[in-house]
Amino acid sequence: MTTIVLADDEVLLRKALAALLPLEGDVTVLAEAQDGETAIAATLRHRPDVLVIDLEMPGVDGLGAVAEIRRARPEQVVLMLTRHARPGVLRKALKLGVQGFVSKSAEPAHITSVITALQAGKRWIDPDVSALAVIDDCPLTDRELDVLRETGEGYSVVDIAARLHLAQGTVRNYLSNAMQKTQTHTRHEAARYAREHDWL
Repeated sequence: MTTIVLADDEVLLRKALAALLPLEGDVTVLAEAQDGETAIAATLRHRPDVLVIDLEMPGVDGLGAVAEIRRARPEQVVLMLTRHARPGVLRKALKLGVQGFVSKSAEPAHITSVITALQAGKRWIDPDVSALAVIDDCPLTDRELDVLRETGEGYSVVDIAARLHLAQGTVRNYLSNAMQKTQTHTRHEAARYAREHDWL
């Protein structure tokens, strides 16, 4: 029996997976989480065999939650669910030690089989996820994307600097570069442009 914590902010998808995964194999859902903060708390409390976590969540995203969890539990096995896997995101996740990537559109039976494989010490990246990650038309650096992501969440330059541990001037430089590359006039336009092009 493989135990999991399931973290996804899309309630319908999370509830469907929580109901379907145990039907497809020997999987027990110990807890569900609707955001990164709850995912961290639930994983540290329940210590599941595998954490199944969505990449994009409000507040602390999937990568942020995994980074926090790994500090407390370096051995935690992680399966990341994603719609869009940019190369930068894939690289960051692999650096954090994420063992598996599965598309959110995958069949529950496939997700269950990947969970079992990861628990057995294997790695898995869905072909469609790796294909998306290889096609990289994004001109923005990882850091420029980081500040645009924070901008999209509504944070000010001061807040972004504090959250990313950067100087305010550095944040302004990243935003200025991003605006030039996207040919937009404001940082919010740049963030919207990046999101529309699936770079965030």
